[in-house]
Amino acid sequence: MSTTILALALAAASPAIGADVFYSSDAEDTEVFKTGINFDLRHESAEKYLGVRVERARFRPLGQDGKTMERAYVRAADSLGDWKWNATVGTDGHTVLGSAAIHDEARFRKEFFVERDIIETPQGLSRGIYYTFAGAAIDLPADDRNILTLFGGVQAFTGDNVRTHLRATYVHVLKPDWGLSAQLRARYFHSSDPGEYDYFSPRWYAEVLPVLQVRRFVSGWQLLGAAGYGAQRNADSDWRSARYFNARVTSPADKRGWALTGNALYTSTPVATGNTYGYFQFNLGLTRAF
Repeated sequence: MSTTILALALAAASPAIGADVFYSSDAEDTEVFKTGINFDLRHESAEKYLGVRVERARFRPLGQDGKTMERAYVRAADSLGDWKWNATVGTDGHTVLGSAAIHDEARFRKEFFVERDIIETPQGLSRGIYYTFAGAAIDLPADDRNILTLFGGVQAFTGDNVRTHLRATYVHVLKPDWGLSAQLRARYFHSSDPGEYDYFSPRWYAEVLPVLQVRRFVSGWQLLGAAGYGAQRNADSDWRSARYFNARVTSPADKRGWALTGNALYTSTPVATGNTYGYFQFNLGLTRAF
């Protein structure tokens, strides 16, 4: 009976197919290029679907010879009472990879997540060094124009290193009609075994970043731009500048038809070995729901 009900539900559901590309590069000549295809057996919206994903990832760390990896995932999103969740869980043939998150829409919004992936450095790719990152965040609004978000997380790496993360973001809405806000973002992490492998891992790292952000809706399209300039420091360096830029576009949330998302990001927060650092990433996704 349950098998028949599931078959009827899938037959009545509308499928969707999507494709996306991801590219990143940094100041140390590391490049990552990923292409993925999603096929949803059931796709009601961007927050409710069930399907599979296949991905091809090409890594070229520090300008060295590249390594290609194929990955396959099951992906799903739905609601559970007042909570909304999504998960993309699969494998590269060696270990479990992916991410999962759940959040509510209460005034004091809460979110929990976990993700796992490979470290994109020469040793990370050759020795199979992975990380598992789990954390939680809560929004603490004072009123309609002021909100504080607190975040805590733990990131365990292959080997002995365990990294503790603390973050806080204060947002003040300057012009609601413009979608303009001023933000102060602060982050700190501490590594239990600094310098264990070749990824960026000082004993501690701290960053303070004031940001201006604009988010507008134009004919249903969501446009977001954010820029910040602040300071960063770690256990092995003095204070230096921290820079951030983000631009994002999202098409109207139609349940059927085409949907597009695009994002470009630049940051000087190190993720590799150097202290003088710049990181750029771009991703573009297109989905057709039937």
